[in-house]
Amino acid sequence: MDQAHRVRPRLIFAVFTVLGLFSSLQAYLVTNVFAETPRPFTVPLILNMGYWYAWALLVPVVLWIARRFPFERARWRRSAPVHLVAVGLVTFAHTVLTTSIDFQVMTWVPPHSKTPIPPWWSAVLRSYVWQFDWNMATYWALVAFQHAATYQREAQIRSLRASQLESRLAEARLEALQRQLHPHFLFNTLNAISSLMHRDVEAADEMLARLSDLLRMALDQRGVQEVPLKDELEFVEKYLEIEQARFGNRLSVQVDVGSETLDALVPNLVLQPLVENCIRHAVSTSIEPRQVAIKAHRIADTLQLQVCDDGPGLPGNPPGKGVGLANTRSRLEQLYGPQQRMQFSKPAAASGLIVTIELPFHLEQSQDLSQAVEGVA
Repeated sequence: MDQAHRVRPRLIFAVFTVLGLFSSLQAYLVTNVFAETPRPFTVPLILNMGYWYAWALLVPVVLWIARRFPFERARWRRSAPVHLVAVGLVTFAHTVLTTSIDFQVMTWVPPHSKTPIPPWWSAVLRSYVWQFDWNMATYWALVAFQHAATYQREAQIRSLRASQLESRLAEARLEALQRQLHPHFLFNTLNAISSLMHRDVEAADEMLARLSDLLRMALDQRGVQEVPLKDELEFVEKYLEIEQARFGNRLSVQVDVGSETLDALVPNLVLQPLVENCIRHAVSTSIEPRQVAIKAHRIADTLQLQVCDDGPGLPGNPPGKGVGLANTRSRLEQLYGPQQRMQFSKPAAASGLIVTIELPFHLEQSQDLSQAVEGVA
């Protein structure tokens, strides 16, 4: 018998022991109240425990039949005749067991009635007819229990498979979004190098060398959805070096990052599309010097990331429609669901654009554990 479908004997014994004790106590109380000469508790105890333990012996048989012949839509026509025969045989076997126990008890404790004891076989047939309705109800209750347990187990399996499928689907979507970011970033950087090639060969050559470093870092983090913020800042720093070689004094960078946020996990390549958006709309469209600011701070259990510029501000069309920003928003939704927020706003006292990302503050598991141990110590 499959271990996943087997009901433990200890559980069967415990359940039917409780039923036997309850029936014994009820029979004892009724006997003492209504009988002329009360009988000792041992008599109803033995009779009722024998009745329920007889069922305990037959439970594995009934459950096996219920599993082998379930009442499913495509199989009930074959299962119904089997159960009709089984209910008669199982209840008869139970009657044989209980009648044998009753006869054994009568040899120890003589009956109060003067009526002679009928032959064993007659007693079996009589008990079988009298108790058939109750025994039949017990049989069908066991069949119903087995079907309910089977349906619950199948529902749990379906739920687990659906959860695993949903998880794999989410991972596939994240990987697809991440793969889409890499060529987008590469093509934009190559376009920037191409535009500089005919004006400053040395600067273009330096940009190519830095691009190779960026690609090496991107390949090292391939397939990784979350990285420490310090690694993400290092990647953005390499990218900004390329853009500073392109724009020179027209681009300045300010970084304001709290030290407590450096080990926090953030989506891989979450800052680069935001910085690229600032350079595209604020720096490349202006001949005046522009500043890009990167900020990161912890607010309670939330990590707040901001990328700001002092360019012309929000364009006519809503921002976030490009590949980089749209993928960033989609990845945040896939990774953190309703616990994240991405917002575009304008500085209160100046022109420009502020892109704010809020996500749950969390560290790598090993660091979380070490900090918990230090807190306990």
